[in-house]
Order: sequence, then structure tokens, then C-alpha cells
Amino acid sequence: MADEMVLRAQRFVNTTYNDGTTLGISKLEENGQTGWPVMYALTRALQYEMGITALSDSFGPATLGKIGSLYGKIDDTTVPSAVFCRIIQSALYCKGYDGGEIDGTYNDRVKGAVAELHRDMGVDGIYPGGSLWPKTTKGLFTMDAYVTVNSGSDTIRSIQQWLNGRYLPRADFYVIPCDGHHSRDVAKSMLFAIQYELGMADGTANGNFGPGTQAGLKSHTVSVGTTGVWARLFTAAMILNKRAVAFGDFTSSVKSAVETFQSFSRLSVTGQGDFPTWSSLLVSYGDQSRKGTACDGVTMVTPARAQALKDAGYQYIGRYLFNPSSTSLPEKQIQPGELATIKEYGLRCFPIYQTWSRSADYFSYAQGCIDATNAIEWATMHGFKSGTIIYFAVDYDAMDGEVTDYVLPHFRGVMRTIRENSGYDVGVYGPRNVCQRVGDAGYAAAGFVSDMSSGFSGNLGYPLPTNWAFDQISTVTVGSGDGSIEIDNNIASGRDTGQGDFDPGTPVESGLDVDFDKDAYRSAMLSDVQTYLDSIGVPETGGEGWTADGDWVTYNVLSTTEAFNMIMDADWLFTNMARTLKLRKALVQAPVLWELRKLNPLDAAADEAVKYGLKDDSTTGWGQIYAWVAIEARNYCMGQGIINGTPLTSSDTRAVWDDLQEPEYTIPTAAYLTVYNAHQLGIDRPRTTTGPADTQALLARYNGTGDKAEQYGRELIGLYNVLENYNARCRAS
Repeated sequence: MADEMVLRAQRFVNTTYNDGTTLGISKLEENGQTGWPVMYALTRALQYEMGITALSDSFGPATLGKIGSLYGKIDDTTVPSAVFCRIIQSALYCKGYDGGEIDGTYNDRVKGAVAELHRDMGVDGIYPGGSLWPKTTKGLFTMDAYVTVNSGSDTIRSIQQWLNGRYLPRADFYVIPCDGHHSRDVAKSMLFAIQYELGMADGTANGNFGPGTQAGLKSHTVSVGTTGVWARLFTAAMILNKRAVAFGDFTSSVKSAVETFQSFSRLSVTGQGDFPTWSSLLVSYGDQSRKGTACDGVTMVTPARAQALKDAGYQYIGRYLFNPSSTSLPEKQIQPGELATIKEYGLRCFPIYQTWSRSADYFSYAQGCIDATNAIEWATMHGFKSGTIIYFAVDYDAMDGEVTDYVLPHFRGVMRTIRENSGYDVGVYGPRNVCQRVGDAGYAAAGFVSDMSSGFSGNLGYPLPTNWAFDQISTVTVGSGDGSIEIDNNIASGRDTGQGDFDPGTPVESGLDVDFDKDAYRSAMLSDVQTYLDSIGVPETGGEGWTADGDWVTYNVLSTTEAFNMIMDADWLFTNMARTLKLRKALVQAPVLWELRKLNPLDAAADEAVKYGLKDDSTTGWGQIYAWVAIEARNYCMGQGIINGTPLTSSDTRAVWDDLQEPEYTIPTAAYLTVYNAHQLGIDRPRTTTGPADTQALLARYNGTGDKAEQYGRELIGLYNVLENYNARCRAS
């Protein structure tokens, strides 16, 4: 929604600083909406008016110092020019305050707005009146809010205001948001506040949880009856960790909440704000001297190391299912005989799956499905039993928006694949916010929290996730000699106890299909597909023929190239299903490609009839499958233990029909239908070794029974052969 005064502020910037190339002040979109581009432009304009030549988006030390040295404070007695004042007025409007018409006059309305800004910041006791001071000017030129926003907590806002009001005069403390939300800035300000109360001088206090801060906190245990600033700091820390206490004195109700927090965090339950409790409230890794009962590492657990771990009190060991590197960390992957050693020494193992996973662009729904399929193969090969939780890694500082756009879709793919195609369950390894949000979405049963990375945005300002199983807090070495092993020391919640017994393990079947090498073979395969289809009367575009229902139609929805490109774009999914079901990828690709190429206006009309309730069902989606057929195929596969799920009934017809609109549902269903069709034909379940006759029979059965189905099989076996020819080349390369 556009704001007229913000629009005027944007126009002021554009008309005053219209030579963006020379001045370094970009032209703004005049849309009446505030945002970082506007605040950056106003910051640069302020710097320019003060004679700073190296303009920057950042309101840093140079800008702050210049305000102090030139003006001391900004008001009607010091504002240097009308243009300078209009910059201040524009910033006020962009923050939601009355800037006094942007007329270049530091009038009573501007003074009133500044006084209101200071009240909202909680600094009106330090800075009464309508003058802007250097640090509050810096706060004005940010996107930070000083009123409760987005369902924020008024209690947290009162803490933020109290921190500002008490500590803003200190040299390295700057105005923090007062928006009712915990954040990185608020977490840092709490550490500064504690350091100041411990008596650290400006320049010594740095907002880090270092040795001096830790030593000071060890002598500041708080308990029932504690009042004053230390009680307020402790209750503030509790509230910021989502504990329901009052901000103020340490009362009996605070004690009860502390006991609950200590129990949840696996601390000694004392009911006091002792050093371990302070630590867990203030930094993600807490008191790193704590000894956990779980660990993870990249080194093989030999008998000597297993004994050393057991002697050190460790019970649960996290080990990697797979190492994508053939040269780095050669023992990272579970080694032959290692799980037997873990079992022999009475230890338990929880598996971790990680390939790259260190930037947002790695994560997607497709990659999640691929990772899950690979993890199932490796977990089965190593011998992990049904019920094992596999932890999939998010090993970087994922911003909250990246969690929404990348990580959650990724784990939706992981969860869907794991739940449907195995007896395993899903865990997530990553920062606190990642673990919490993936768990809240229903995509993970447990979290393995990377709390050693205390500077991660996904850890700073976030409490320990409610679904945590393991909390990674330090790196230590245990044992000596042959038994020496470096591990990450983890606290265990008891949510997951890993596995203490293992199956013999099943080698990954050889000869399975792999991802298609599009660079090497895509053009050649498309050409061969076009040649074959043209030879049987299906040109690149158009074409006519009889439908299965006896209608003469024109196939004018998709060209051969367009249908082929869709198949190539979904190659990951065809490959996934082929590897999961241990059959040939082309057996699923061929009918889906054919059905896409043969789409016609009657198909769309039938779909519309279902959408509007005129029909109950129709062939639909990429694979042109009836919902009732999908239900039968999926139920058969469930009954055979091939996939997991709740049996479907006729009442699910519309829901299944809707699901079939998505390739992520249709392609697996086409694969399950192929398995079901083998049962209906009375032949062996399709495998990678299925012969030509059975392959043609399965392709024919995809279209039903009778003469037209037989013709369908004869036409598709040629298409199958073209696709399989190139898939085989990919397997061999």
C-alpha cells in the first residue's frame, strides 16, 4: 500500500540527487513504499550533505562520528540546511512518524516526532525533548521497528526498551529494535549488558561470551528473592527463550519455569540461575564444559576407540552414511565392520546423510527426493533397521527466507520419499531455526542442532528447538594412543537413542539407472525419438488418431520436443523411481512421454468436467491415469510392502485425481502402476532384467486390454528401446 509522504520522500531524493552515477545515490522507484533501498539512499544523501566523499549504504562509524563532530545533536539550532532537514523529515516518514511536510524546517511537528521516536526506543529518559542524537539518528536510518509488529511480544518490547534506556550511553551499545521479536541484535545486546554490569570498560566489553564474561557469571547466580538488575537480566533471558515469566524479580514462579527449562535442556535441575543455566540462555552452545552422552565424528570407530568412547561416558555415536568425496576425510563414511564394533561395545549409532548442503541453491524438492532415495540405499546397505531416524544436513547459516523458499521444500521431498518408500524416519541437522521450522512443518521427527555455530543467524535469537534430539556444543578428543578420537560432543535429550543392532546389510544393486547425461546425449536422443515417432505416424507437431474411447482427435497440445523436454526436466524423478523399484527407467518414461505427446482437446474437456463436478473421474495428469486406477495400483503396492501408506478408498477418488495433476505424484504412480500391471498380467514384477516380451506386455497393459492395448504396446516398445538405448549409455559412462 502506497504512502503519500513516503512517495514525496522518494521524489525528494530523485529530484535532489538526480545524477546517481556521479553522486552514488541510486534513483528510487517512486511507489510510496518504504524499504531498504529508500533508507540506503537517505543514508547516502545524509553522508553527502556532511561532506563524506566515500558514500555507503552503511550508517557506520564515520557517519556517526561526523554527526557528533559537526553538530553534537540535530535540532532547530544545529540543522545545517533545508536539504539536510528534508532528509531527516523523509526518514521520519519512512519510519512511520510525522516528518512535518518535508518542507526543510525543523518545526514543532518534527520535534514531536523525534520525541515520540525516543519514547518508542525507550531512550526518552536519556534524551528528553525533540533533538536527535548521533545514535538515535543511526537508529532512524534503519528498517528496525520501535513499535510491536507482526504479532510481536509487548513483554519482549519492554525488555528491548529497557536495554536501550539503560545501556545506550555506553560507547559500543547502539539502539536495538523494539519490535517485540528476539533477534541477533537483541542477543548481542544482552551480552553487552551483562558485561557492563560485570564492570567491563568500554572497549573491553565486546558482546562475546568469552572467558571474562563466563568467569563473571559464575559469581552471579540468581535465585528466589534476587531483585534488581541481575534479576531483570535473567528474567529477560528467560523470556527471550520463550519461557513464560514476568520481567523483573526472581520469584517462586520464575524458579518453577527455570526448573522446566533446565529439565528440557538437560541441565542439572537446581531452580537457580546458575552458570550452566545462564550459558544456555545466552549462547547456543551453552556451557561447553558439559559432558554429553552423544557424539558425532568423521573417524572410524575401531575397537580401541569404541572402548575410549564408552569409558568417557558416550552412548550414542553419529556416523555418516556416505562420503561424496573420494579423497577428503577417508573415514567419514561408515566403514566395513564398524557398526559391528559399535554393537559389540554396547554403543548405539544414529546415521547422518550429507553431500554438499552448504548453500541455499543446493536445496529443492527434487534434491530432497534424490537425497532421500540415496540415503535409503546407503542405510539399507549398512544394515540400519526400520525405525531408524536419518539426519539430513543443512550445514550452513540459512536465513529465515531461505528456509521458507529452499529448505522446507527440500524436506518435503525428503519426508515424502522416506515415508513412502522405506521404514526409516527423517531427522534434520542444522541451526535452531532450521530444526524448529522443519519440525513444525511435519517434515522431521527430531532435530540434531548445530549449536557450536553460535554466530549463525539461525542460532542467535532462537531457543533450543522443541524437537531436539542431539545438541552439538563442543569439539573434544577422548582416549589416547590407538584409542584417541576427535569428536563433536553432543548433549542427548532422549528423543532418539539411535540403533544398537543392525541387519547384515544389503549391497546396492548394480546396473541401476542413473541421472541422464543431458550434455552428452539429450540432442541425439530427441532426434531419435522424433525419428521413431514420425515413423509410426506421429510427427513433430499435430497428428490425428483414434482415442481409447473411439474418438477421432487431433494431437495439438504438445509437440514432440515439448513433451520430451518435460520428461528430461523430470529425469530426477524417473531415476528416483527406477532406483527405488529396481526397474528400468524407460519402462515409466515411455508411456508418460507418449501420453504427453498424445494430449488432445478432449482430455482437457474431461478434466474440466471433473473439476466442475460433471464427472467423477477422468484420465489425467502427465501419465493420463484414472484416479480409480491410481488407487488400485497404490493399494496393491501397499499390500505388497513396496510402499507405505494408508489404503485408499473410493471416497479418496477426487483427492487422488487432484494429486495426479502434479508430476511429483503422477510419475511415481505410473511406476507403481507398472508393478501392479505385472500382477494383473500374472508375470514377474518388473526388474532391470525384464525381457522384451514382458516389457512390451507391461507397456500394452498401461493402456488396458484388448486390440488397442496390444497396438499401444507395439508402438511403445519402439519408443522404449530408443529411451533405453541412451539410458544404458548413461549407466555405462
